[in-house]
Amino acid sequence: MRLFAVSLLVLCLLSPWAGAAVLQNGHWRVDVHPATLAISVTPAGEAPVQASAGVAAHRVSVLLAEPARLSWQWDDGAFHLEARLQERELLLSVRAREAGELALLKQPGSAMGKGLLWPLAEGHYVPRGDSIWRDYLLAEGELNTTQDLSLPLWGSDHGRFSLHWLLTTPWNNRLRLAADGDALAIELSHTYTRIQPDAPMTWRLYLGDANPLAGAQRYREWLLEQGQYQTLEDKWTAAPEGRKLLGATHAYLWGTGLLGSADVRDWQQLLTILRSERALPRRLRGRLDGYSLELLQGSAAAPHERQALLRGLNAALNSVARDSWQGAHEPDMRVLAHAYSALRKEVAGEFAAALSPLTEQWGDGLSLRTLERLGASGLQGLSLVLGDSWEGGLWHPHVVRAAVAAGYLIGPYDSYETALAPGDNPDWTSAHFGQAVHERCALINEDGQSRPGFMQNGHYTDPHCMQPLLHKRVTAIQAQAGFNAWFLDAAAAGMVYDSYRPGALLTQAQNAEGHQQLADWLSAQGLALGSEDGNAVTSRSIQYAHGMQTPVLGWGDQDLMKNRSSPFFLGAWYPPEEPAIFFRQVALKEPYRTLHFAPQTRLPLYQAVYHGSIITSHHWNFDNLKLSNVRAENELTQLLYNVAPLYHLNSATLSRRLPIMARHAQFFRPLHQALATQPLLAFDWLSEDRLVQQTTFADGSRLLANFAREPRSIQGHALAGQSLLALLADGSIRTYRAEAASGTAPDAG
Repeated sequence: MRLFAVSLLVLCLLSPWAGAAVLQNGHWRVDVHPATLAISVTPAGEAPVQASAGVAAHRVSVLLAEPARLSWQWDDGAFHLEARLQERELLLSVRAREAGELALLKQPGSAMGKGLLWPLAEGHYVPRGDSIWRDYLLAEGELNTTQDLSLPLWGSDHGRFSLHWLLTTPWNNRLRLAADGDALAIELSHTYTRIQPDAPMTWRLYLGDANPLAGAQRYREWLLEQGQYQTLEDKWTAAPEGRKLLGATHAYLWGTGLLGSADVRDWQQLLTILRSERALPRRLRGRLDGYSLELLQGSAAAPHERQALLRGLNAALNSVARDSWQGAHEPDMRVLAHAYSALRKEVAGEFAAALSPLTEQWGDGLSLRTLERLGASGLQGLSLVLGDSWEGGLWHPHVVRAAVAAGYLIGPYDSYETALAPGDNPDWTSAHFGQAVHERCALINEDGQSRPGFMQNGHYTDPHCMQPLLHKRVTAIQAQAGFNAWFLDAAAAGMVYDSYRPGALLTQAQNAEGHQQLADWLSAQGLALGSEDGNAVTSRSIQYAHGMQTPVLGWGDQDLMKNRSSPFFLGAWYPPEEPAIFFRQVALKEPYRTLHFAPQTRLPLYQAVYHGSIITSHHWNFDNLKLSNVRAENELTQLLYNVAPLYHLNSATLSRRLPIMARHAQFFRPLHQALATQPLLAFDWLSEDRLVQQTTFADGSRLLANFAREPRSIQGHALAGQSLLALLADGSIRTYRAEAASGTAPDAG
C-alpha cells in the first residue's frame, strides 16, 4: 500500500495528470481522474456510466491513494481535493486557498440515462428526448441550488439502478444545463467567497436502486444524521397549536378592512358625515381615491357605487391608521398595534348615525358573519391566513379570537425579507420598518451596493439584523390580536445571499441560519408557522409551506402576467377584497400545463424528504380552483401525495366555494389525519402509460390514483376514471373521484 501511494505521488509530480485512480467495493467501482475530476462508475453487474466527463485539466500534485480514499492538490496547492468511497456513496470535498469560482462537475448527456429526476418544486421525472422539457430547462439558464431547486440534489434513472448527486454544501453553486444529443448535460460550479474562501465545497454521488426516490430518501437520512431534521411531532412540542394542521383545509381570507357593506345602515348619513368638516371625516376625505371623491359628490345609489365608495373608505381608514407609525424613523410597535383599535372607536363615535351600532359585527371577509358561515358549512378544520397582512387582525381582534375559539388556525401574511423606504408603497405594510432599518439592515453586494428587494423595491434584508424588530412587532401584534398561527412570506423560499456590509459580513449559510432562527423564535411562541415554498435550505423549522405542490409558474410570460386580453391572463391585484389574480379562474396555457400537471412526469421527491415534517400546498397564485383545465389532475396528485388543498375566500364567494371545499375535506381530512405524520416510503407507476400511480407510507397505507379518464383494474381493485383509492393500515378502504370527473365542479369564481 505504501509503495502504491508513493508511486502515484511520483507519477503526479511528473505529469499534468495521473490517469484514473480506482476506488471499489462490493457495490460498485469508481474511476476518478485527479486532473479533471472525471468520474466513471460501474455498479456491480452493470455497464459503466460516465457520471462526470471532467473539467479542464489542473496540475496535480501530492496525490495519496488508499483503498477507499484519494486526496490530492490542484495548481500547486490552490485547491485540496478528497474523494472517499463509503458503501454506496462517493464523498467529494474541495477546499480553496483563495476566493473565486471553480468548475467541479460536467455530467454528460449519456449520464442522464432514461430520465432526469429533477427537484423543480415537488419534483419531476424528465424523460430523455422530451423536447418540451428540454426546451424549458434550457430556457431557464443558470440555476442556483438554494432557490431554484427545492432540494439540493438531482438524479438519473438507469433502469436497474439510479445515480444521484447530493449537494451537502448547497451554497454558492451554479448549475448550467446544455443540450447533448437527445439528452441534457449538467455542469456544476462553486464560488469560494471572499468572506470565507476556505469553506469546503462538499457533495456526493449516491448509487441508488431502481427507485426514483432513492436520492431524496438518502438526503432525508443525511439531514437526520446531521441533526437538521425535525418531524411534525418534534415541532408540535413547542407549538401544540400546529396539531390543528392535521386534516386542515388551507385558505386565504380577503376583505379584512374595518367595514363591510352590511355595516352601513344609512348611506345618505354616511355621505353627509364624510362631506362634513369635522376632523376625522376631513382626514379621511384627504385619503380617498379620485373615484370615491367623485361618488361623494353624488348619491352613490347604485350597488357598485356603494361598493366602490366603501372600498375607498376602508383604504382611507388604513391610511389614517398607518400615519401613527409608518413615517417614523424607528416605529414604536406598541403604537402600531394600538392604532387600529383606537381609530375603530373614533369611527364608531363619529359615524354612529350611519353605521350599525353592533360594532362587534363589523367587517367583511374577516367578520363574525364569515365565521358563522364557515361553521355552518361543515368544514371542521381550517388554516386561515389573512391575505392583507396583520392589519385585519388589528381592526378585528375579537374575530381572530373567535376563530381560535372555534378550533381554527388563523394568522397573518407577514414579511421581513424586504425593507421599503418610508413613503414607498404604503399598502405593503409588512415591509415598512422605518428609515433606520431600511438603511441598517440592507444586504450589501460585493460591489458595495445594497441588494434590491422584491420586484426591485427597497432592499433585501439581513435576517439577523431584522430579528429584534420581528420580536417586537410580533409581540405587540399578538398582544392585541391573539393569532395562533403565522405565515412568513419568502422566509423559506431559499432566497439566501452573501452580504459584504463592513462589520456584518454574512455568508449564504449564515443568512439561511438567520431565517431558521426567526422561524425558531416564532415557533417558540406557540404559533403554527408557515412560509412560502419550503425549499430545503430554509425550511427546518416551519410546519407548513405554500408553493411546493404548485410553484410560481410562467413568471415573465406576458400572457399570464400582463396581457389583459389574453384568455390566460391570471388577473390584476384588484379589487382588494377579491383580487382577480387569486379569484379569476383561467385555463393554463402550454407548455406550463404539460410541464407542471402532466401526471406521467410528476414525482414526489419533496415528499420523500419532508412528508411527516412539513405540510405542503400550492403557491397562493394557484389555489385549487385557479386553473380550470387541470383541476382533476391537481386534486388527484394532492391526495396521492397526501398534501393540503388551498383556496381563496371572501364574503362574496363563500356560497360558491364552501360546498366545493367541504366535499374535498370530507375525504381529505380523515386521510390526512391518519397519514400526515408518516414518512412517504415509496412511489410506483402501476401502468405502462404511468397514469396509474401508488404512494406507500411508513404505516403500510397505500394510495392508488387513476389519472386516466377511463376505469382501470389494478391489483384486484377497480378504479373509476380520475379517482383515488385509499387502502389504509387499519384495513379501511375509501374512494374519491375528482370533481372534474364526477361532474360536480361548478364555476367557483
